[in-house]
Amino acid sequence: MNPIAKLMGLRYKSHPWHGVEVGKQCPEVLTTFIEVVPSDTVKYEIDKVTGYLKIDRPQKFSNVVPALYGFIPQTYCNDKVAAFSMEKSGKEGIKGDKDPLDICVLTEKEITHGNILVQAIPIGGLRMIDGNEADDKIIAVLKDDAVFGAYKDITDVSDMVIDRLKHYFLTYKNLPGEVGQCEITDVYGKTEAHEVIQKSIEDYQAKFDFLEDALSNV
Repeated sequence: MNPIAKLMGLRYKSHPWHGVEVGKQCPEVLTTFIEVVPSDTVKYEIDKVTGYLKIDRPQKFSNVVPALYGFIPQTYCNDKVAAFSMEKSGKEGIKGDKDPLDICVLTEKEITHGNILVQAIPIGGLRMIDGNEADDKIIAVLKDDAVFGAYKDITDVSDMVIDRLKHYFLTYKNLPGEVGQCEITDVYGKTEAHEVIQKSIEDYQAKFDFLEDALSNV
């Protein structure tokens, strides 16, 4: 972080998407921003302009996210993420969803609110396509977690946990009887998760490379 940005960070709250660094150990260990926790009955998401959490929508039904859920700072799902999704899924015409890369963080602890930063270790992901947009969900474990912290790859996670995550993301937008537009083409492991993260970082740098120059000129 350059000196001007560091000085501003001491005086002002950093924007969770643009002002928080993902960490020097990326992609092995990531600083992630959590928006929603399993006890939330409201879907929160970051307001891209202000950086504050906002209510996206009340959850209409009883399904709740089965993990901490948020995004990886300074990532963006655009051309490179979309191209990788097409390569791996065999589908054509996929675009990036133009959001930061989503992440689910597994932990045995009861964490009661979002709007927090956590250290997470990626172990895999869900290749999700929403309409024609790449909407990958990285699956990670909370660093040093007593139960999940020892997991090294997606194969360490039980089928039941994976099924819960799939069910949530395939149904959380739907009304009863509706057929959703989302599909999960496959579940991938740690190595591929690292590739998705790296491509989302490259997409971010291509989109927002002006930010560091802007801060340097303050």
